[in-house]
Amino acid sequence: MRDDRINARREATRLTEPVEEAANLARKLGLEPYPVNYWIVDHDEMNELIAYGGFQERYPHWRWGMAYDRQQKQDQFGMGKAFEIVNNDNPAHAFLQESNSLADQKAVITHVEAHADFFANNEWFGLFGDGQGDDRSDLDAAAMLERHGETIRSHVEDPDIDREEVERFIDAVLCLEDTIDQHRAFARADERRESDAPPDLRERLDDLDVSDDVRRQAFDEEWLDDLAEAEEAAARLDEPHADVLAFLQEHGRQFDEETGRAEEFDPWQKEVLDILRTESYYFAGQKMTKVMNEGWASFWESLMMGDENFADGDEFVTYADHMARVLGSPGLNPYKLGMELWEYVENVTNRREVVDNLLRVEGVTWRNFHDVIDFEEVAELLAPDPEIESVTAETLDDLDPSDPRVDADAVERARDGDMDVNVDRYPWKVLTTAGLAERHFSLCRPQNRGFLRRIPRAELERLARYMFDDAKYDTVADAVGAVDYTVGWERMRELRESHNDVTFIDAFLSEEFVTENDYFTYEYSEATADFRVASTDPEDVKKKLLLQFTNFGKPTVAVYDGNFENRNELLLGHQYNGIALDIEQAKQVLERTYDLWGRPVNLMTVVTEYDEHELEIARRRNREPTPTEVGRRIRYDGEEFETHELDPELKERIAAADIDYDTKPDEWLS
Repeated sequence: MRDDRINARREATRLTEPVEEAANLARKLGLEPYPVNYWIVDHDEMNELIAYGGFQERYPHWRWGMAYDRQQKQDQFGMGKAFEIVNNDNPAHAFLQESNSLADQKAVITHVEAHADFFANNEWFGLFGDGQGDDRSDLDAAAMLERHGETIRSHVEDPDIDREEVERFIDAVLCLEDTIDQHRAFARADERRESDAPPDLRERLDDLDVSDDVRRQAFDEEWLDDLAEAEEAAARLDEPHADVLAFLQEHGRQFDEETGRAEEFDPWQKEVLDILRTESYYFAGQKMTKVMNEGWASFWESLMMGDENFADGDEFVTYADHMARVLGSPGLNPYKLGMELWEYVENVTNRREVVDNLLRVEGVTWRNFHDVIDFEEVAELLAPDPEIESVTAETLDDLDPSDPRVDADAVERARDGDMDVNVDRYPWKVLTTAGLAERHFSLCRPQNRGFLRRIPRAELERLARYMFDDAKYDTVADAVGAVDYTVGWERMRELRESHNDVTFIDAFLSEEFVTENDYFTYEYSEATADFRVASTDPEDVKKKLLLQFTNFGKPTVAVYDGNFENRNELLLGHQYNGIALDIEQAKQVLERTYDLWGRPVNLMTVVTEYDEHELEIARRRNREPTPTEVGRRIRYDGEEFETHELDPELKERIAAADIDYDTKPDEWLS
């Protein structure tokens, strides 16, 4: 144990400078991260933290042991090593594995600084707290989760409460942990009740100032009660309750086998349900922005480690190898997809800035743009000023302190011999964000040299149509000289504040992006019983990706009625989007839901059915059979399941008729 502490202290000392300078560089680049506390941990501690979702203390439950075992086996069999973990908190906490090489530690630190910036500024993380930036200064997730752990542990250790009953109750809630209203700010369940219920007619009568005589004669109290109940039921059917956990917290019960009735939750059950629902809202931001967040961190990590030489020469090969493995991981890789999307946003924004100026050159129009513009000349003109591109101690005197691209204070300190401004090691110290933006202008990178030339003719026409500023330039050199090099980064920072994965992909996954990055969709074939490439159409690719991230990639289920058919039964609805549920899995979830409702539960869904004869013919002819979509209501009463045909009106209400994630073309396999 003593040796472990010595190793941790030694590693912390080695990383003091990289930690300080990475934070300084992040701010120079225009990022605004939470302050980050770094902790050095060993291999086992890292696996524990990953199992606990990035925190040191959580509530007692078997799921953590299972997660730890899975992570340990991944390490053991070379299926993926964890280099770090960082959590959304203010200050953020990042854990570094002491066995990492210095190159890996630096990569992790730069990656973490970008994550901390995303945590602090993205509004979807702000839904849990009280806003963004300084307004979220009271966020203390580590303390909150520790309190939650202590509370649940006290119930587990209470001699009057059966431990297995607590674990079973937690299991039931966890089956529904993602059935929350992720698009609304977090609020306690009882805070939602008034806004969700329709106004009582009594309130409207008060507003109309109806006399007591008229009220007694025309509006019987029993009639008013019946009307209020009917309107509330209709409101639930028309506007289903998206926060299933909140509804269960407020209206749920437990079935008592001794009395044979649904009884009120015990106090500990209400408390546990409230805790787990709160944690679901806390982690929702991370689930909703996985692609954006990991892509954002990878983008800035790459710029800092590679373009700004944060990795020393002997460290860069190690870093490049590990980064290539991360970005080259198979499957739907959020690091790769996210980084490519952010690079595309940067390139498109910078291209628009350059083209907007070039279209103002005398004699240049959207029609002749590709014919009259010398793109090699433009590339040379866009290249950063040599004084900015290559800053050394010998070139310090060439920098003009009045230049907005130059940090005048840092230049003065460097000229005075201040060792904290080591220009040869960290040239970025004497530049401003504007200087760094020019130094790293994306269209000047070798891999992007053809991006300006590839601008579609339709985009040129659109830019020209909305060009209200009639300022003109005499030459191409004048137009390029007026380019604002910061627009790409400014646009990226703007987008990282407002978007989540679904809106980000929907807005920026274009035909150009899909073509350049070779994305495609694949579908399962009923005829061949395997998966095959279905489409390269950009809209199909977008639909498939949106399916992966809508509602965390899980089925969307809402409460439609808490008194179905006036029998106190719960009616849930699967909002069908062309993808059918796994019915057996859905039944298991219904069993757990029954534990939280205490009375029969129903699930409305749409299933796809195939005629066996038609299916056999389709297989022989190598074509896809046409399924029939049928509405079903699955009911569970605590002992057995029943399946009923779904009323056509209810089927229509749960069907997302304007969405179909099936991308098979009509001629597929024919």
